[in-house]
Amino acid sequence: MSFQYDQYLTQHRSNVKRGFDWIAENLPELLVDGFDYGWQIEFAHDKSKDEQDEYEAYDAYFYGGNRSYAVMQNYQKAWLLHLHRNPHHWQYWILINDDPKEGEIILEMPYNYIIEMICDWWAFSWQKGKLDEIFGWYDEHCKYMKLHPKTRKTIEDILEKMKTKLDEIKEKNELQN
Repeated sequence: MSFQYDQYLTQHRSNVKRGFDWIAENLPELLVDGFDYGWQIEFAHDKSKDEQDEYEAYDAYFYGGNRSYAVMQNYQKAWLLHLHRNPHHWQYWILINDDPKEGEIILEMPYNYIIEMICDWWAFSWQKGKLDEIFGWYDEHCKYMKLHPKTRKTIEDILEKMKTKLDEIKEKNELQN
């Protein structure tokens, strides 16, 4: 086990929770339907990364100092496992059918996983202390993402509300200084 990777996991999960807590405090209207988002964020987020088949491959890839073919292959398999185990990733919701006539179907994401996904993305902005960085990141990546139209609209509505609230807070802080 790698101390560095353990630190990363702890910090990432903490930043996901910070993002969720910010939403709960500043935009509580986004957390509707009586779902226990807090439990999902705090206790279930990325728990599969603790599984040996993910942990060891991630640790070797990011902290092992070796990007050999075998390390790359193991990481790619672990990433695929992670995507299939964690419904807060948009890739989880792509159904690739055997029948070419059915093709690929993009399923709608449940709302609770959309919230978790946004907090997951936002964790990297929290890490850098640049909370508005998520918006540029989304703009750069959104065209690549295969999202159900309703899921995309929900994501963009939530991000717009977050941006508006962050701008309000920034403006208020500037007026006070």
